[in-house]
Amino acid sequence: MTARIGVVTFPGSLDDRDTQRAIRVAGAEPVALWHKDKDLKQVDAVVLCGGFSYGDYLRAGAIARFSPVMEPLLEQAKAGLPVLGICNGFQILTEAHLLPGTMLRNDHLHFICRDQKLRVENAETAWTTDYSAGQEIHIPLKNNDGQYVADAYTLDKLEAEGCVAFRYLDFNPNGSQRDIAGVTNEAGNVVGLMPHPEHAVEPLIGTGRTDGLPFFTSILKKLVNA
Repeated sequence: MTARIGVVTFPGSLDDRDTQRAIRVAGAEPVALWHKDKDLKQVDAVVLCGGFSYGDYLRAGAIARFSPVMEPLLEQAKAGLPVLGICNGFQILTEAHLLPGTMLRNDHLHFICRDQKLRVENAETAWTTDYSAGQEIHIPLKNNDGQYVADAYTLDKLEAEGCVAFRYLDFNPNGSQRDIAGVTNEAGNVVGLMPHPEHAVEPLIGTGRTDGLPFFTSILKKLVNA
């Protein structure tokens, strides 16, 4: 049976089609979910894609967090449903308190778009098992509100519990504390990151590498072996 992975589109989403394609390339079936959907159509996992939901009014992700689709997503994520938040999706997950911390405007106050070097810090989440801990990868990054911040207690707790999933290497593009590029919840089923793995699944696009594909093959293997 083919794994079905939902991709939520909000008003202002930009990368829903790219994410659906990445899921297809990995061998799973993408399922389009609209922000007003009140059920998740029995999908096996969900991706909140990048973009500027609701134009990033108030705060990035702050309005999308209250969309109807988030009610079943919150409930099922807390029960173990795998959820990946990419860029704006990461911002939504922090606004919904499925992941700790919050996102602020880049410290240099400019939109940034570049190929970004990362280090995989946690290769045991539902979305990272096809990586190795310490592996260095290159993933495209594009954001305006990508500065990850949290209080010292939360940051220390993330470090101690292995919940820092990815860290920026060589260059911190947005001022994120402790060079954090992505985090996971304690259960490892919810992961958020600012870079865009869906843009690095085929050699002809993005970085010219396929360093983002393991996100989607990792979750596929987890679902098939569950």
